[in-house]
Amino acid sequence: MMKKIVVFFIVAFAQSANAQQVDPLLAKDEKAQAIWVNSLMDSMSIDEKIGQLFMIQAYSNKDKKHEQVIKSMIEKYHVGNLIFMQGTPSKQVVLNNKYQALAKVPLMIGFDGEWGLDMRLKNTYRFPWNMALGAISDKELLKETGKRIGEHCKRVGIHMNFAPVVDINTNPNNPIIGNRSFGERKENVTQKAIAFSQGMQSVGVLANAKHFPGHGDTATDSHHTLPTINFSEERIDSIELYPFKKIFKAGVASVMTAHLSVPSLEPNAKLPTSLSKNVVTNLLQNKLGFQGLIVTDGLNMKGAANYSTPAEIDLAAILAGNDILLIPQDIPGSVKLLKDAILKGSLTEERLNFSVKKILKAKYLVGLNKYVPISIENLQQDLNSPYDEVLHRKLIKNSITVVKNKGSVLPIKDLKDKKIAYVSLGSSKGKEFLTMLRNYKKIDVISDKHLSVLTQKLKKYDLVIIGFHKSNKHPWKGYKFSNKDLVWLQEIARTKKVILDVFASPYSLLKLKSFENIEGVVVSYQNSKLSQELSAQALFGAFDLKGKLPVSINNEFKEGEGLLVKGLHVFEYTIPEEAGISSEKLSIINKRIDTILKQKMTPGGQILVARNGKVFINKSFGYHTHLKKRKVKKTDIYDLASLTKILASLPMIMKAEEDRKISLFSSLGDVLPRFYKSNKDTLILKEILSHTARLPSWIPFYMNTRDEETGKNSIKYYRKKRTKKYNIKVAKNLYLSKDYRDTIYKHIVEIDQRKRVGYKYSDLGYYIFKEILEKKYKTPLNRLVDEEFYKSLGADRMTYLPLKKFDRSEIVPTERDNYYRNQLVHGYVHDMGAAMLGGVGGHAGLFANANDVAKIMQMYLQKGEYGGKKYLNPETLDKFNHRYYKKRRVRRGLGFDKPQLNPKVKATCGCVSDESFGHSGFTGTYTWADPESGILYVFLSNRVYPTMRNRGLVKSNMRTKIQKDIQNAIIQ
Repeated sequence: MMKKIVVFFIVAFAQSANAQQVDPLLAKDEKAQAIWVNSLMDSMSIDEKIGQLFMIQAYSNKDKKHEQVIKSMIEKYHVGNLIFMQGTPSKQVVLNNKYQALAKVPLMIGFDGEWGLDMRLKNTYRFPWNMALGAISDKELLKETGKRIGEHCKRVGIHMNFAPVVDINTNPNNPIIGNRSFGERKENVTQKAIAFSQGMQSVGVLANAKHFPGHGDTATDSHHTLPTINFSEERIDSIELYPFKKIFKAGVASVMTAHLSVPSLEPNAKLPTSLSKNVVTNLLQNKLGFQGLIVTDGLNMKGAANYSTPAEIDLAAILAGNDILLIPQDIPGSVKLLKDAILKGSLTEERLNFSVKKILKAKYLVGLNKYVPISIENLQQDLNSPYDEVLHRKLIKNSITVVKNKGSVLPIKDLKDKKIAYVSLGSSKGKEFLTMLRNYKKIDVISDKHLSVLTQKLKKYDLVIIGFHKSNKHPWKGYKFSNKDLVWLQEIARTKKVILDVFASPYSLLKLKSFENIEGVVVSYQNSKLSQELSAQALFGAFDLKGKLPVSINNEFKEGEGLLVKGLHVFEYTIPEEAGISSEKLSIINKRIDTILKQKMTPGGQILVARNGKVFINKSFGYHTHLKKRKVKKTDIYDLASLTKILASLPMIMKAEEDRKISLFSSLGDVLPRFYKSNKDTLILKEILSHTARLPSWIPFYMNTRDEETGKNSIKYYRKKRTKKYNIKVAKNLYLSKDYRDTIYKHIVEIDQRKRVGYKYSDLGYYIFKEILEKKYKTPLNRLVDEEFYKSLGADRMTYLPLKKFDRSEIVPTERDNYYRNQLVHGYVHDMGAAMLGGVGGHAGLFANANDVAKIMQMYLQKGEYGGKKYLNPETLDKFNHRYYKKRRVRRGLGFDKPQLNPKVKATCGCVSDESFGHSGFTGTYTWADPESGILYVFLSNRVYPTMRNRGLVKSNMRTKIQKDIQNAIIQ
């Protein structure tokens, strides 16, 4: 009787001492909950009640024997709770439904998923570790993370997730917490833990604050031994208990008691805190007033298991005040010992009922009063939604932390003459980091076995990006720099400008003796694929950097430090949903590509699509030729044909107009003396750009260089080898007389104009503009546009004369020419006129990959600005992106093509705005940008392979059909 009074007093004291704290296990329909709980309590035997105390391990990757063991535990010992461990979600759902069908009282399912189901289950989603989340200032993102993990848990039938870790990691050498902690400052840890818990519990999954009374300042792992914390009670109350007290008031449903030796709280140094009544009852329940579920840490861990026999440990845990025994090791023995304790009076039935009632309240709270089996349909899709990655991306972008930025080395800008090298340190790889860096600028990988050779190789570079990469397998993996890495880092930084990007715990920086010579220090926290990709984007200014360091690095960088680095409005590479596009609706594009390849409309190609600066498709498909020997890569370059007009000539024309070197209202005779008093003397540049100048569409110049008798190229004009006179390289082993350049222009001057007034698309205007620009700037067009635009844009894969810069294997062939060059045109411009000008034409000759085409187009969309540099004035873009002859039914602006005015003419899909602009190219290229929707679309192909008679791509309107698919996929 005395023991009953003591138990009642303890409970009453706990309730009165913290009367302001709401019971976190109470349901909104409190009366209905009480009825359900009491009806079960009244019907349960002692054995059934004892069974509710156990939460045993269940695996979905083990054999039938293990399954039978679990079934036996449920049927024979009435085990009331399971914690699922390794396996797969689909198998777990099947087993969950089987086990629930056996239970008289529905089972509460626990799980240890701190960063998501991936912590235990294959083929599930992994969010960042807490250390990275601790760097995020926006608490709503933490809440969203908790919510999403909770939704994943709920989807597979999990009711209690043992997260978040609320330990304050004040010991950098902590072997078991570390990356699992939100950081070293109690306020930061508390805020993040509360937000995470609230998010998870908002969807009906119980959160669990662990590891009470605080595992953050231990030097040993409780999985293997009993760690000791030798702090005073005052220190523990002030630091370790701080987050627990706050999260209890915020309504966390459960707490996990840790296996620790804390002499100031429990005088028996050998007694784990999880088994200590002083800690679990007197401190946790009485003093702190916690009324939620109390769960032991795993009782198979050596920190507890070494104390006594498994059954005695289980009894001790209940007597200490725990409600649920996590991973007990001897169910039969424990049941017997607990029943014996009740008979002897050392454990009262009232004490048993107290815990069982809490467990049943929790089961009602998570909906087990209306249990239904878990559906397996669409399970994998539900657990790996695109929106999981959208959230993951937000978390990483908000966590990346810049702790040093000397001379504003970040973000990397002023790319024009900057040579950048990448050096990888650490024991893991940085492949995705490097690949993404190369989307912004040419990056050379420099490596060597010998430091002296490496530093010699680095001499020609202006900037060295050093990626420190460590294993991302789990948060306990080693993160430290090796002595060799430290020496190499310091030696490189001694002579070169360096950005160090750390893909590991920020504690890795503790070993660096000096940061003096390192200009930029970035902490990216983990070496995941997404972290690598997003950090690479961040270095070039794809988004703002605003992470805050969650731990201190000696006296160098304090907790909470983090420099704000503003982005530069360059491309961000992401997934469709982050750009407000449906992946599901975009899937039709893959079918279009299959049709293109099957019907041999082109051997292969590239597609890039962006919205509001976010690239969400950047893919290559097919092969260089129908022989299928070389797959197309995203870095391969294509002959852009007439895209040259708006990507090379037009930007320079706009710049020349701004520089007042030309006027759109100048006559041709005023600008170029050779046209003075010709039949084109009075043509206005504006008319030429709008294709209303009555110029013929083109002139087949090469036809005039044939031998009349043989029909072959005349030896009068051509040689197989370069000579002083024959020095215009048209193709491999084909050189044109240098005098013929003047003949081409003479022909343009003398040819009759069209008699009919109105619109007629013509290449000839761009021959003319090439000459104008080169005379005005006294520089060849290829060098001019490279210096003024491509280099600073980081468009390193956009060029004229590609064989001078790239290996032939990186250039996609165009046509097997049997009418002029009589060879495979590979690395030489396909357009015959441009070829006769030496490969540099105002109308053709440019090569690029889709990524670099998109950079120019995005600069246009951004009104002349990209990467922190202003290239053109907004008014200039508006002036050129305007129809001046609409009354004449001319759809084009100045240089830019515009949406069709005649529905029968398919310049676009018919679904883009009137503000949109772009161009198409003869070789099967197309690009279009729409300021209204923010959509930018690039399609590159070599549809003229094997010959230009291959018109399937043109006749099918496949490029504009894809454009419509993109438009239809916009969801917000």
